[in-house]
Parts: sequence; structure tokens; C-alpha cells
Amino acid sequence: MGFTAEYGLFLAKSVTVLVVIVALVLFIVNQRGKTKQSPGELLIREPGKEFEQLQKRLELALVEPSAQKQWRKTEKQNEKARIKERKAEAKAGTTPTKPVLYLLNFKGSMDAHEVETLRKEVSAVLSVAKPGDEVLLKLESPGGVVHGYGLAASQLQRIRDQGITLTAVVDKVAASGGYMMACVANHIVAAPFSIIGSIGVVAQIPNIHRLLKKNDIDVELHTAGQYKRTLTMLGENSEEGREKFRQDLDETHQLFKSFVAQMRPSLDINSVATGEHWYGKQALEKGLIDEISTSDALIISKMQQFRLLSISYAHRKTLVERFTQSGASVVEKAVLKLWQRGQKPLL
Repeated sequence: MGFTAEYGLFLAKSVTVLVVIVALVLFIVNQRGKTKQSPGELLIREPGKEFEQLQKRLELALVEPSAQKQWRKTEKQNEKARIKERKAEAKAGTTPTKPVLYLLNFKGSMDAHEVETLRKEVSAVLSVAKPGDEVLLKLESPGGVVHGYGLAASQLQRIRDQGITLTAVVDKVAASGGYMMACVANHIVAAPFSIIGSIGVVAQIPNIHRLLKKNDIDVELHTAGQYKRTLTMLGENSEEGREKFRQDLDETHQLFKSFVAQMRPSLDINSVATGEHWYGKQALEKGLIDEISTSDALIISKMQQFRLLSISYAHRKTLVERFTQSGASVVEKAVLKLWQRGQKPLL
């Protein structure tokens, strides 16, 4: 028993020292990373060129093996001729310039934290966009907190305010707060079975007051202001508090309806602001969207008219963030969902 106790004590000390060393190393690396690294970077891709490369590879695969060498030779000669032609046009000052179609992507979560990258992407686009340029947003979101999606919609409104045509395309879902964002666009495109609509507000809160009371547990809640807290998870809720809570939800719903009606004035808002959702083709009939298609088909159809640039802002993570993010994010999301569902209305 003495040996086992001593060994256990030694093992505990060793583990403690190891944890301290690892924590110290991570702290030092993190501090050095903060001084050397920027918060993030803007990533730019050209889907048009990527698509052309895929197309050429497939064309080559369709050529008989015996003729592939000649195909490569001919393609190389054609590319040289195109380069020579572009140089001549540049020298003569007659280079044709296509307008740019900026491609943005927003895949929203409940708390809409993705708006932090969206705002940087929008700012970058607006700093260089010229007349004739357009923005295409690939949107996917089932909705979430009001303030988060309200800010996301405001970021898209910046694009329209600058006179740049904005198209929102939905392959899967743009419901509630997601549709709030979509309706800012000049043109909404959705896949046939995508989920659209859900113009409504919901909030729920568990209450365990009776369980606490049964076990003789008291909970005190002190507030300053009649409606500082209308409903609570632990205390006894009053009918007055419930009525105020419902009133707040109704007011939020009215603001949501007014916003959608402002963005799409031809829409019969009262018939679609029931909290229901519809599939793409049904949404088209009701005027919630303007066209049935997919993002792939739409982007390919724009290639001849526009130069395509895909813009995304990538947050640069420190070593500590990478080390702790997996476990922490699970706990954080669980707590966030509980708090938001209980205290904040959701779109």
C-alpha cells in the first residue's frame, strides 16, 4: 500500500509538471503569434479559370489516346496565340474589360457569428467595386438571433446602397433570419426543394420553479425596472410577465414583417408572414423568390459576361485557439443555445 501511494503521488506530480510546461509553451507561442500574425487574411479565387481547367482536362480525357499528344500541341499553340493577342490589345489600349462578379458565401449558425467575416468581405468588395460590377451571395441559414441576423442583413444593405446589384442564391435553406438576409437582394434565386420563408419569431424558456419548490430551494431575483426580467428559468413566472414576453415577440414579428415588405413591396406580406416555410417552387408562386435554379448553374451562366472572383475572409487562428477550440466550442454552443432560446427571440 505504501509503494502504491508513493507511486500515485509521484504520478500526480509528474502530470502536474507536464501540464504546467505544456500550458507555458502554449502561452509563449500564442504571445509570439500575436505579435507576428495579422488577425486574418482575404482569400481570393477565380472560379472561372478553375472551371476552364476542369473543362480542358475533361476534353483531353475524351480524346483518343493516340491523338492526345497532338491535342496538347494544338492547345499550347492556341494559348500562345491568345497571349499574343492580349498583349497586342494592351499595347493598343483596346483591352476589353469585363465587369466583375464577386462571389460571397454565408453559411449561418444560430448566433450569426459569421457576420464578422461577412462585414470584412463586404467592405473589401465595396472598396474596389466599379459600375457594372455585381455581387452574388450563396446563402444558407435556418435563422437565429434577431440582432445577429439584423446586422447581417444590414451588411448586405450596404451593397445595395452603393448601387451594386446583389443576387442571393439558396441551394438548401434560407429561413427566418436567413430569409431576412435574402430579401435584401435585388434578385433571389432558389433551388426547387430549398426551404424558404418562416417569417416568424419564436422563443422558449424552461422553468423548474416547481421542482425547486418541491425540494425547499428558494431562488431570489432582484431587478430594477418593471420589465427588466419578464420570464425566468428558476423563479415563479407571473401572467403579467408572460403577457409582456408575448408582446415583445409580437413587436419583433411586426418589425420583421415591415422589413420584408420594404425589401419586396410586391409581396403579400400578411399571407406569408405566418411562420410557415415553403419549398422553392412554392416560394416562387408566392413571390418570396424570383427564379428557380442552383448556384452552380447560375455561376456558370455568368462566366461569359463577368470575370468571377470568389472572396472569403479567413480568421488566422493561434496555436492555443486550435488546441482548445474543439472542446470549448461544444460547451459554448450548448450554453449559448440554452441562453438564447430562453432569453432572446429567434428569427
